[in-house]
Amino acid sequence: MSKLPMVGAMFWATKIVATTLGESASNFVTMAPLNLGYAVGAMIFLMAFGVTLAMQLKADRFHPVVFWSVILTTSIVGTSMSDYINRTAGLGYAGGSILLTSLLVIVLIGWRMTGQTMDVERIATTEGEVLYWTATLVSNTLGTSSGDFLSGGLGLGFRDSSLLLSGAMLVILAAHYLTPISGTALFWAAYVLTRPLGAVAENAVEKPVAQGGLGSGTTVTSSALLAVLAILVGRQMVGGHHVTRKVDAAFATDSHDPQPVGPSTATSTDGYAGKPPGRHSHRGEGDRADL
Repeated sequence: MSKLPMVGAMFWATKIVATTLGESASNFVTMAPLNLGYAVGAMIFLMAFGVTLAMQLKADRFHPVVFWSVILTTSIVGTSMSDYINRTAGLGYAGGSILLTSLLVIVLIGWRMTGQTMDVERIATTEGEVLYWTATLVSNTLGTSSGDFLSGGLGLGFRDSSLLLSGAMLVILAAHYLTPISGTALFWAAYVLTRPLGAVAENAVEKPVAQGGLGSGTTVTSSALLAVLAILVGRQMVGGHHVTRKVDAAFATDSHDPQPVGPSTATSTDGYAGKPPGRHSHRGEGDRADL
């Protein structure tokens, strides 16, 4: 049984809000108003990530609260670790981005070499799920560095960086529907980009006007984002926007034989599937070949 949600509009909306909240929550603890510092914040959030991840791995099915709690904690700890690497350790935005990009490439290549599927809708093994969360943690850490690099290192500012990243997301969306590019490759491109998009968007609202923001502060920003996230997750719990998917062993790993040994099934109370009818199964086999 896959414990990860199917990918669609609700997934992406919740992912962006959760990662944006992660930026704000980390700033709330490591900077103003608590000012605990990046190292202390990273240790606190890393323990929180460990707790939520243990709950997710122990679960026997998809639980929206648990799943999105892990996404949120990876974003929070990723922000504090990125800030520590870039600022306290002195690598800078460019150095941190290069380091974390290299690490993410290594993780994804290593994932591919294990034979576990990289199609997130078909991950149904513990090993595959651990690889997914490892890639998520690294990508969310990279997102903060790359967002800071765009807005600060390149001097684009928060607004222009947000517009640039939003445009990149639209290009990926168009490629999904208009090109034969691997759906799995497009997913991971968009998955990584949601994090810097959330980072620069949050900074555009939170930071003082003198720094190019709206000056709302971390407390107001975090509270508002938490409320929106609670609404989205609650909608998934009561509205049936998640799918319980039974996945064959042939789908859970990249078999040498691309044909499944039996059908995989998905059930949803509202037909939420995230991809156009008929196109999803076509991309499923192609993704394994492309990647």
